[in-house]
Amino acid sequence: MPETRDQMNASPIVAIVDDDHEVRVTLCELLERSGFTPVACEGSADFLALGDPPRVDLAIIDLRLRAESGLDLAVQIRARYELPIVMLTGVGDEIDQIIGLETGADDYLMKPFNPRELVARIRSVLRRYGHGVNRKPSAPEHTIAFGAKRIDLKSRALLDAAGDEIPLTNGEYRLLEYLARNPERVISRPELLSELGSDMERYVDRTIDVLILRLRRKIEDTPSKPVHLQTRRAQGYYFQLNAD
Repeated sequence: MPETRDQMNASPIVAIVDDDHEVRVTLCELLERSGFTPVACEGSADFLALGDPPRVDLAIIDLRLRAESGLDLAVQIRARYELPIVMLTGVGDEIDQIIGLETGADDYLMKPFNPRELVARIRSVLRRYGHGVNRKPSAPEHTIAFGAKRIDLKSRALLDAAGDEIPLTNGEYRLLEYLARNPERVISRPELLSELGSDMERYVDRTIDVLILRLRRKIEDTPSKPVHLQTRRAQGYYFQLNAD
């Protein structure tokens, strides 16, 4: 008789969708050592065969699958399930703009990546979805406080006054951390875009505008009248840590 989800390993189950056999093997070994239960999939057909809904807690998807698009699979998943997605991409792919503005994927990592970074990203995304991944409180020197909120630099998380995590995408978090590390000075759009790692000039305004809008909705009491994340017209943005 097949095991139920409750009878299986209680560790998070992570689907790895990548058409490179060596990559699948390497990621499976990495995730097993890190306390996850990996499920290897060569393509979207293998993933969709996992069930409806799929019996996994998170999907890692390579953007460039053989003869198909990992992006298309991510869009299908997002339309049908509340399943966390981490995209893998090669150098030169327009992934930052694509996933942030179009698919709603939760995070991405560029190949080749640091294994520890991938594991940290997976745990962070799972926490946003309420999965039981423990996070120890960081010491004060590893946090940045502003208003009633604080940024936990070790776990890459934004916390409210009660210590609960406010979900952020990778792009939103990176932008917020950079602004908070550079408070009370005007930061230009090109500087912010450079920090995000994008060289796609035609996406500059749209990318920054979307991330700023999303951040204000999550950190400001009144997003239309921002106190912390302020605009300096024709100059850039200004982050105020202690605003009365």
